[in-house]
Amino acid sequence: MNISLIIPSYNTEKHLINTYNSVRKYYKDVEMVIINDGSTDNTSEWLEALEDDNVIKINSKERKGHTFFYDEGMRQATNEIVGIMHSDMIIGPNYIENTLKHLKRGKVVCATRIEPPIHPAGKEKIVMDFGMDHDDLKWEEFEKFCSEKSNEFKDITTKGIFAPWVLYKEDHFAIGGHDQIFAPYGYEDSDIFNRWILAGYEMIQSRDAFVYHLTCRGHRWNKGVGIVNDDYESTMSRCRHDFIRKWGDWIQNDEYQFPIINPKYDVGIILPHNNIDLLRALEPWCSNIYCDNSLGKHYITTDQPKSNYNLSERVLSINNEKNNEILITIGDKFEQQDFQIINQLSAIIKDSGEVGEFELGNLKIEILQIKDYINELINL
Repeated sequence: MNISLIIPSYNTEKHLINTYNSVRKYYKDVEMVIINDGSTDNTSEWLEALEDDNVIKINSKERKGHTFFYDEGMRQATNEIVGIMHSDMIIGPNYIENTLKHLKRGKVVCATRIEPPIHPAGKEKIVMDFGMDHDDLKWEEFEKFCSEKSNEFKDITTKGIFAPWVLYKEDHFAIGGHDQIFAPYGYEDSDIFNRWILAGYEMIQSRDAFVYHLTCRGHRWNKGVGIVNDDYESTMSRCRHDFIRKWGDWIQNDEYQFPIINPKYDVGIILPHNNIDLLRALEPWCSNIYCDNSLGKHYITTDQPKSNYNLSERVLSINNEKNNEILITIGDKFEQQDFQIINQLSAIIKDSGEVGEFELGNLKIEILQIKDYINELINL
């Protein structure tokens, strides 16, 4: 088959073995690129001992994250079609056939996840309990369910996107692949989804291509459900703020998990208050923020390690010339409703914005020009 499956793993040895076995159960020769991402469990030893001529092994001593290794795995893959899988997924029968039958150049095809009842239900997935961990998977029940549902959902597609997905390698790298500001992990998926859509790719979800997904075992809970990894909160916080810095907005999806992408405007916030917490809350939501010089320097010193953006280019003295196309001046009071307005500003301006000055809540907003920079974010 003209497809390579890319499977990074960080400390998920037992889950990874299940993933590998599920692929080999149905596909004896399909190429897998299996990556040990600097694990401290026995993943390295298992991978080294694996005797499989159709597995490309990347056994890294350094943890670089799946944001990096998805792309590196694709580069080393020998096929023109590539797909990513999480190391806490097992595939069902006809997974590859039911995915590839929808694939063309300029399309991304994702499978349908079946997940245990841990997270909220959604129209893009099926919630069923076929086991909660690597050692209690109900393999036969899962396979039977997939076979029955494959007939029910034969050739049905919806418009959505989530891992696992497949596409032509050339399409992925045409826009630069994953953005490494989100390494080692954290919202790199939402970023690449946005960029694929803006590049004109079609998103297809195949409803008869099934995987069972235990969820979050590759980063958040790889020691078990509810046992949060030490670096998880800080890593996700950094990537969350950098996502907002990049897109000027937070992640939004429709009921099928298809991204809703608002415009990216050139926004400057003028902050008269000498308040580090307010500066920290507002800075990601604009191109520049203007504040007291000493406050800005303190913020840059303390928060630069938490961002891959150069905060010195973003945080400027309140005495600087204000050259942004949209300016927001924070009033004497600042309340939760004002923060919500800033969070929703892209949608507000998209729906009803026009050049001029007006007030919303305690905010004075001056729109000098309305220009959408969103397409500048497609290519790295």
